[in-house]
Amino acid sequence: MKILCVGEMLIDFTPVSGMQRTYTANPGGAPANVAISAARNGIEAGFLGKMGNDDFGKLLMKTLENDNVKALIPNLTDEATTTLAFVTLDESGDRSFTFARKPGADLLLNEEDADKVNIDEWDLVHAGSVSQSGAPSKDAVLKVLKKAKKAGKLVSFDINYRDKIWSFEDCKRESEKIYPLADLMKISEEELPFVGGEENIEAFMKENKVTVLVLTMGGSGARIYFEGKKEDIPSMKVEKVVDTTGAGDAFWGGFLSSLLSQGIKKPEDITMEKLSKAAKYGTVSGGLCVQRPGGIPALPTKKEIEEKL
Repeated sequence: MKILCVGEMLIDFTPVSGMQRTYTANPGGAPANVAISAARNGIEAGFLGKMGNDDFGKLLMKTLENDNVKALIPNLTDEATTTLAFVTLDESGDRSFTFARKPGADLLLNEEDADKVNIDEWDLVHAGSVSQSGAPSKDAVLKVLKKAKKAGKLVSFDINYRDKIWSFEDCKRESEKIYPLADLMKISEEELPFVGGEENIEAFMKENKVTVLVLTMGGSGARIYFEGKKEDIPSMKVEKVVDTTGAGDAFWGGFLSSLLSQGIKKPEDITMEKLSKAAKYGTVSGGLCVQRPGGIPALPTKKEIEEKL
């Protein structure tokens, strides 16, 4: 089973514990996080995105290589520098971001890059909204997702709204182009306005023909919506949250990996039982992630998750 993740890969500058105004550079970026999470869960993974021809871009490419994630664009670009995100953590370990991206290399993904993708090679294609915040990347990602949908591949979408990058209205406008393509969709509690509130989720799913929607609720776990039913999956109990950067991606990477491992290749293969199993797997993946600092460095392996399960 194989997953292709499309969009941004960047550097998260994460605060160093006990040292004011001191940061360490960690590889990150939501689609890349999901790709590496899947790879660490035994799923063949690929990443389609652009990084700058600089030390950070070289670090990111090495990161993909170390986790055996196939880089569909192996050459770094000289047209822009690698995107940087500075992370601020509050007392509970929750994070916020400040971005250096005017533009970043990730925004340079184009339709020519999309045309080169052999969609038949992949079982599931995943993307998030950050790549939709500028051209030409937004058109390239949309083209890949349309190709995947037309070819009968599973399509996954994470709203992943970042208010420091763009407005709610702009994010909603671009996300609405993707909703009808998505079989599997992830949103957080803060993103409920994008679907008209929790009370409107079922209507939203019917209107856009979304098969599965998962609402992540932080320490309260996740809620699965499927075929007019819903099921709550509690979070893993964690003694101390160190850093929530990448936790949602760890959950989603584990969730998608479990679905693929269960042999799901099309919406008709999905059952609530399989979704429940996948969500339980995902909550453990996310629970392990928040106990470590950084994005990609914190993502757990299949062995670690199974030991906790």
